[in-house]
Amino acid sequence: MTPRLDADVLIAGGGPIGLATALELHARGLTAVVLEPREGTIDKACGEGLMPGALAALGRLGVDPAGHPLRGIRYQDARRAVTHRYRSAAGRGVRRTVLHDALRARAAEVGIETRALRVDEVAQHDDHVTVGGMRARWLIGADGLHSTVRTAAGLDRPARASTRERRRYGLRQHFAVAPWSDLVEVTYLPEAELYITPVDGGTVGVAVLAPRPLDLAAALAQAPAVRERLAGAAEASTLRGAGALRQRTRARTAGRVALVGDASGYVDALTGEGLRVGLAQAEVLADCLARDDLPGYERAWARSTRDFRVLTAGLLAAATSPARGLIVPAAAALPRVFGAVVERLAR
Repeated sequence: MTPRLDADVLIAGGGPIGLATALELHARGLTAVVLEPREGTIDKACGEGLMPGALAALGRLGVDPAGHPLRGIRYQDARRAVTHRYRSAAGRGVRRTVLHDALRARAAEVGIETRALRVDEVAQHDDHVTVGGMRARWLIGADGLHSTVRTAAGLDRPARASTRERRRYGLRQHFAVAPWSDLVEVTYLPEAELYITPVDGGTVGVAVLAPRPLDLAAALAQAPAVRERLAGAAEASTLRGAGALRQRTRARTAGRVALVGDASGYVDALTGEGLRVGLAQAEVLADCLARDDLPGYERAWARSTRDFRVLTAGLLAAATSPARGLIVPAAAALPRVFGAVVERLAR
């Protein structure tokens, strides 16, 4: 006999993807409880650019966070630049804290429960899972790059030696300065990428992706045009880091456990599409659970992340090879190809 259940689904992780997954499940008539040990608004090192597809996915959930319009993306190095403006809808630069608050408010509005609980151990049974004394039909790990649910479910995949050698990390900080562009600007430095994202009328986010050691000031010193724009601007947030960015998984499901978002496997933040991919995963996972077809999620996950994984892996391979210096020249020489890639990722 199936014991009394506390919910259809328990979701470990109350960040944006965990909350979005809860909202997707709620829309399909499934009850979800979000388990998150941290209180209040959660910040994270993030590029903070919501591409048009991510903004549309949030809108479908009833979430419309405030921010700054993003109308395209620019790649540049010390000698040249190439810009692509989105053909239809704009994206939006949104501070991670603003996005999290908007999702929390929407979850509370529809009655989704959040409990202060960290998930370290999982007990699986034939027809339910048990976590911290709570029971549900399924458990979803939405607990980020260093997911404890992924480890507890035996879904970690050891990194290859070659991957460990080129592991990358990120830093992010905000500066109080009026945005000078409605684009995400990506500056390729000798060993790093510098991202500038306008997030409101008086703030820009600055992020750097690179192997260790990371130093935001050193990266800015290599980008004099950006450094000049930021001259005299006050810091508007604390410096935050994230990594290692590359995370591998054996699979996305094990028994009655599924992984979504960064917990499900992550290539790199290079294309800025982590949130869009996570939102797509949340949608297809909710569809699978509504059909009582968790095994089908593995195929759906592969389909929903294919473009991101292929394009990001290709860019990452180039960015960590002797061909790194050819990325911006190639994009500038082939603007239609560059635009097609940007549009594909922005969907």
